[in-house]
Amino acid sequence: MPGSVWHVTSRCHRQQFLLKFARERRDWVQWLFEARKRFGLCVLDYQVTCNHIHLVVLDRGDGEVGRSMQLIEGCVGRAYNRRKDRRGSFWEDCYHATAVDSEEYLANCLVYVDLNMVRAGVVDHPSRWRWAGYHEIQQPRDRYRIVDRTALCELLGVDECRLTLVHREWIESKLRQGSLEREAHWSEAVAVGRRSFVERAQEEIGARARYR
Repeated sequence: MPGSVWHVTSRCHRQQFLLKFARERRDWVQWLFEARKRFGLCVLDYQVTCNHIHLVVLDRGDGEVGRSMQLIEGCVGRAYNRRKDRRGSFWEDCYHATAVDSEEYLANCLVYVDLNMVRAGVVDHPSRWRWAGYHEIQQPRDRYRIVDRTALCELLGVDECRLTLVHREWIESKLRQGSLEREAHWSEAVAVGRRSFVERAQEEIGARARYR
């Protein structure tokens, strides 16, 4: 589905905490940056936890998502195994990708990703978890950018000048509500969005999807 946004999740083998050390999380982010440079991967948000990752990307139809995941997961896994004199898989068999509709659905997906470590009880605010796209959305980098803020604004239907403000408002509103339960559809459904969007995803992907 070229032109679609995907929420990609990938878990460590047997849900082990293979990303529990900062070095492995840093390596993952560095290879994500490399994937952006090599393949033109359009990154909208990301988060590296202790045993899985979240990545929100715009698929431009050049196979860049699959090539990027192959690069990142392969390099991170091989480097870890060399350092630890370890054999075997670093990641589960395959990553999962959920197609995400634009605007309000994408906004909700970003909030869900950004609050992952708050939901896990590791930090009390996403600003306190370093390995996440939250920081780039809030404070754009001059160099080594990973998040494509221009593409993100177009998909959200907001002006780039207002992105930081509205993003912060979404996060703070969710924190005030206190409803931070895991929402399985973001990482298990085939698609999340309007009925027409989900039906198109069902037809093109050929799998069941749930309506939200």
